[in-house]
Amino acid sequence: MNGYVQGDPMLCIGCRTCMIGCVVAHEGRHIFEVDPDGYDFHPKLKVIKTFNVSVPVQCKHCENPACMAACKSDAIHMKDGAVQIDRDKCIGCKSCAEACPFGAVQMVTLKNEANIDGTPKTVANKCDLCQGLPKGPACLRVCPTAALRFVQEEDLNATVQAKRLGTLKLTVAAEAQQKQTPVCK
Repeated sequence: MNGYVQGDPMLCIGCRTCMIGCVVAHEGRHIFEVDPDGYDFHPKLKVIKTFNVSVPVQCKHCENPACMAACKSDAIHMKDGAVQIDRDKCIGCKSCAEACPFGAVQMVTLKNEANIDGTPKTVANKCDLCQGLPKGPACLRVCPTAALRFVQEEDLNATVQAKRLGTLKLTVAAEAQQKQTPVCK
């Protein structure tokens, strides 16, 4: 199973620090050392906020990614358990964004890159689990409320097992209640 970053809406305060941490991690320099007009601010996740809840939406690094199946330019591939986008191969067709069931793929226009005809280049952008960075996903490290966690197979199995036990307990309690309740005829 591929791991992924999961947000907890009960802990997320919508501060968007994860988005800034993502951009800084991929820029490779401290944010205050960069000319604001000299780079693209395109986080690989998006915090969704409503009146009652906020949580980042990120790629789940699916085992059989719909975005990869939809990509006709072979710009999307699996590498070390993560779904990756090769920006050089991306033609900006948006098929991957339409195919993603989570809305985790965003289309971004790059300031400093152009198509052959001189128009600004638009490419797909999504979480890459900060592959190549020694400390792993930057969003996990910068979240002030620890609302993000890296989910692996054993975590998912434990969650599924807990839900099954909860269902079993509810079923047993309902049956016991039914046996104790007299039925009027």
